[in-house]
Parts: sequence; C-alpha cells; structure tokens
Amino acid sequence: MKSDRIKKGLERMPNRALLYGAGLHTSHIDRPFIGIASSFTDLVPGHINMRTLERYIERGVESSGGTPFIFGVPGICDGIAMGHEGMRQSLPSRELIADLVECVPSAHALDGLVLLTNCDKITPGMIMGALRHDIPVVVVTAEPMLAGPYGKRRLSLVRDTFEAVGRFKAGGMGEDERSCLEMEACPSCGSCQGMYTANTMACLSEAMGLSLPHCAATPAVLNRKIRIAYESGQRVVDLVREGVSIRKIVTKKSLENAIRVDMALGGSSNTVLHLMAIAHEARVKLSLKDFDRIAKTSPHICNMRPGGEHFMEDLDQAGGIPAVLKRFAKVLNDGPTVSGLKTLQIAARAVVSDEDVIRPLSKCYHKEGGIAILYGNLSPEGCVIKQSAVDEDMRTFTGKAKVFESEESAMKAILGGGIPKGSVVVIRYEGPAGGPGMREMLSPTSAIVGMGLYKHTALITDGRFSGGTRGPCVGHVSPEAAAGGLIAYLRNDDRITVDIPNRRLTAHLSAAEISRRKKELRPPKKKKLSGFLSRYARMASSASTGAVLKE
Repeated sequence: MKSDRIKKGLERMPNRALLYGAGLHTSHIDRPFIGIASSFTDLVPGHINMRTLERYIERGVESSGGTPFIFGVPGICDGIAMGHEGMRQSLPSRELIADLVECVPSAHALDGLVLLTNCDKITPGMIMGALRHDIPVVVVTAEPMLAGPYGKRRLSLVRDTFEAVGRFKAGGMGEDERSCLEMEACPSCGSCQGMYTANTMACLSEAMGLSLPHCAATPAVLNRKIRIAYESGQRVVDLVREGVSIRKIVTKKSLENAIRVDMALGGSSNTVLHLMAIAHEARVKLSLKDFDRIAKTSPHICNMRPGGEHFMEDLDQAGGIPAVLKRFAKVLNDGPTVSGLKTLQIAARAVVSDEDVIRPLSKCYHKEGGIAILYGNLSPEGCVIKQSAVDEDMRTFTGKAKVFESEESAMKAILGGGIPKGSVVVIRYEGPAGGPGMREMLSPTSAIVGMGLYKHTALITDGRFSGGTRGPCVGHVSPEAAAGGLIAYLRNDDRITVDIPNRRLTAHLSAAEISRRKKELRPPKKKKLSGFLSRYARMASSASTGAVLKE
C-alpha cells in the first residue's frame, strides 16, 4: 500500500506517533488509508448536507476495513458569485481544488479517495487532482435540490429568480410574486434543480463510471443519498484491494460515454471546458471536434430545465443515469466502473419508468445532442452553444452588434432598454486570461429572457455561460479578445450571423477592413491584478483547450 511509506519500519516511528496523536487506534495502522475530500461549507446550499454524508462515508470505509481521514476542499457557489467581480474566482478555483486534491493525498500517502463534492467547478477540480495520483477513487455528489413550491407551479433558481429580475423590470410581475419567488425558489439543500453545470457534472461523473449508479440524480434530501455515501465508502476500500485506479476508469472511451450522456441530457456548455480539463489530466486526447462528432449521433432525449420543463427529481424518478445509458446501450463503450459492474451491465439492469422524461431515441426532442461547436472567422478555434435551449426559428440569426467591454456594461444596457430587437450583444474581454477567470454571463442572458428579447436577440462572448442559460447564446469564443481574436475588433452595428445548422459564427467584415481595424485598435486599459488571479491570467490556456493552466 502507498501508505506503508508513512507507517512501516523503525524509521517511521515519529510518523506513527503523529498518527496516534490524531486519535488512531493501533488497529487502524495496517488498514488502507482512505482520504475523504469534502467540500463542506455553510456558504453553498449544495454543500450544507455534507456533514451527514461525511459520517456515512466514514462508516462505509470503517465497515470494509479501511481507515478514513477527512480533509477540506474549498467551494464557491456560482449563483452567489454571479453578476459581480466574485465570479472571476469561480473557474480559476477549479485549478486550486485540483492542486489541493493532488497535495494532501501525496503528502500523507493515501491509498484511496472518496471525493465528496457538488457544484460547478468543485467536481471537475477534484477529479482532475485525483487523476494526478492514479489511485482508487469514488465520487459522491451531494446533488440535487428539490423544486420550489408555488401553488401548482414548481420553481427553479434560474427561471424564477435570475430570469424573474428581467420580468419584474419589464412589469411582468408584482412585488408580492417577486418576494415569494425569492423565498421559495430554493426550498432545500442541494444543487440547483435543472440540468445546470453542477447537476450535469454529477451525471457525467456517473456516466464515466466514477460514481455508484443513481448517485447523480438522487435528491440531496433523500435517505437513499445517505446509503449511496455509505456504499461508496465501502467500495473505495474494495477498489484499493482490487487495484482499480482512477485512470483505469477515466479513459477516452469513458469520456466519450460522458459526452454522449451530456448530449442526451442537453447539459451545460461548461462541461466542454471541464471534460477537456479532465482529459488533460488523464493524458487522453480530446478536442472540440469530438464533442460535435458525438453530438451528431446522440439524440437529445431528456428535456430538462432550462430548455425544457423537467427537473432533476423527474430524472431520478424516471430511472436516473442508468436509464439514460440504457437508451444508448447499442453505441456505448463498455468499461469498468467503481460499482464493480461494467457500463453495459448497469445499462442492462436499468428501468425507464417515464418515457417522456427519458424518451426513446425514435421519439427524441431533437435529433442532435444538446451542445454544438461553431467555427468561422469569429471563432477559428471553436466556440460553444447549447443548441437544445434555442428556439427553432432562432437557430439561424443575423443581427447588428451591440459591443460591450464587460458584463456590467452589457447588463446596464439590457435592463435600461438599450438593446433593440435584431441585436447581437457582444461581451468581450471576459475570457480565461482577459477576464480573467472567464465569468459566467447568467445575469445578462437571464435578463434578455426576462425582458422578452431572447427570440429576437443573440449574445456572443469570450466568457462563458451558466448551465441555466437559454436562447441563442454563444460562449467560449476562441481566440479570446485578450489574445487578439476577431471579437476584439468588432464595432457597433457590424453584422454577425449565428448559424447553428452549418456550425458557423461569422462577422461580415472584409479582410481589408479587419486589417485596418487591427492597426487602429486601442485595447481597454489593463486590469490591476494581484494574487492568484494575476497568476491565472498569465497562465490560463484558451477555452478551446479547457482553460487549464499552461505548464
């Protein structure tokens, strides 16, 4: 065992003394040492139930003959960080989390890990760090929140708070309703109720084989989640004894399964960044072309919020991720999972109990998967759109640019009535390096929906979007403005076309005009940066390669 290096032999007497000082019994020393990386925090609703889950993971580890150790990992709530400078910290925090999950198990020679996680950057960050060790790993996601009650309506965070801001501003609701939505949209612990980034990453972790079956969709408040936590603690000890490390599970084939499930669910566009970052740590070659290739052969069969009307609790009751795998069994790659079953065995045992929530391929909501990759002169390295959340009559759209140098200035114009129908809102200098931190644009995209503009207006950015975004919103435009991408040279009233069927994003500018503008460009004043954000801005790679730190 790896832990032998800190507990075996006479020369390790001081190490053992410190372990006994931490409260270990002599019987614990010869067992596998299992780390429980917990992102518990009182700041994030998706994490406040983790103290209970920690206890049951510990019980599972102990019951199978392992020695559990809990250590902490930070967590940021993207919803709370949204719309202000705090969002710059969110994506970079993924790299910090990866580094912590690398450092602690290495320093303490742990034999296996349980990653107790939730929310947008924490799940991929933990997986990235674990892949640097290549030890046995089980992921426990604390997802998801229940829908909020409002008469016969069910509420979700994005639709009923972020988008409600625009509706209230446009006079579409009164103060009593607004106040009620604010209080009732988040009625329990857990991650937000739709197929936003947190829940999408939980689903993809399970699809990759890193979580036990049904972990992703089981609501946070159910006792079933506690039992999954207990069984996960047991399984990680078994995996140590069986020698099944994380890189035996996270392969090109399992990542392709995750992409296919992502397309079927209409998942968050952020998963493109995260799966590519995970592939980078797994030493697997993955590109934007893989996403678009799989999208074209993976029908969209689950119409979840924000694009549809189903919630995570509906997906759970319909059979969860195993039932989604069952629909695609003929094209899935078979491989090992942390459960001890192979992927196709899980699919074969699954039951689809609601054929509207998880439709047959022949009755899909859309023939292609939820995400499309666009190219063109505005994004020669590629950009991302959640096509399953775009109305059919907006899949091809040409409009006049309204250019903004930041999210805040765009938000002011949207709420102030400064965006006429037929516009393409351009928000630039919000990329990985230029932001820095590649902020999510949920506030402006939700305001566009709330103001009734999403059927008449598109938005493009070198930043990114929340999984809750809907409408023709194109993110991850690469190269970003700070790297000299064409988005930096756009001006008000330039004609821009978003063409999803032909996978094109085009600025209607001649080569001569582009050349002239490059000579005349006066970029905005550089932001004053310090600390981690300053380092991140210097080291962040393009969104087209996952926005990982350059080595």
